[in-house]
Amino acid sequence: MPLNVQDKKAIVADVGAQLAGAQTVVLAEYRGIPVEQLTKLRASARDQGVYLRVLKNTLARRAAQGTQFEPLADSMVGPLIYGISADPIASAKVLQNFAKTQDKLVITAGLYNGKLLDVAGVKSLASIPSREELLSQLLGVMLAPVSAMARVLGAVAAQKAEGAPAPVAAPVLEAAAPAVVAEASVEPAAAAPEAGTETKETPAAE
Repeated sequence: MPLNVQDKKAIVADVGAQLAGAQTVVLAEYRGIPVEQLTKLRASARDQGVYLRVLKNTLARRAAQGTQFEPLADSMVGPLIYGISADPIASAKVLQNFAKTQDKLVITAGLYNGKLLDVAGVKSLASIPSREELLSQLLGVMLAPVSAMARVLGAVAAQKAEGAPAPVAAPVLEAAAPAVVAEASVEPAAAAPEAGTETKETPAAE
């Protein structure tokens, strides 16, 4: 069903509002992808806070006009689905992850922080760990010493419950890099001047 003038204006206003708060836009061809697969892609995008929409390129160009995403106009060719996100990597990650399992989704271009991205650029952006992934990795590092101590205490408690001598707990290594213990360098004592010899003092720096 063709869009009337009011529908087109509403779409341009909606997309323009999304672009105003976005850092990244990714374009991908979706020709031949079944409707149920596109539904799954939309659900994944929604979960990641990505605005995902199939758009007429003329309307997308109009919405991008005057924004940092206007340079994408030349790449707006063919049947495209647009991923728009305020998170710098979310739209790239959602579309790239889907493309790994659905070869009919073909990423064509993107723009991040005012810079145009080719396909390799979008893939590189998608490979960056998300904020949640980084926090999860950090939490794992922080909890590592606690887990090690818990295992040692558990072994001690089990030994005591069985009446056997408790093992000596091995020191728990911290997750951070070990501190380097600097050895104090000992300067050899200056030899006492022999009798009858004069000593020259080094003048102080001015």
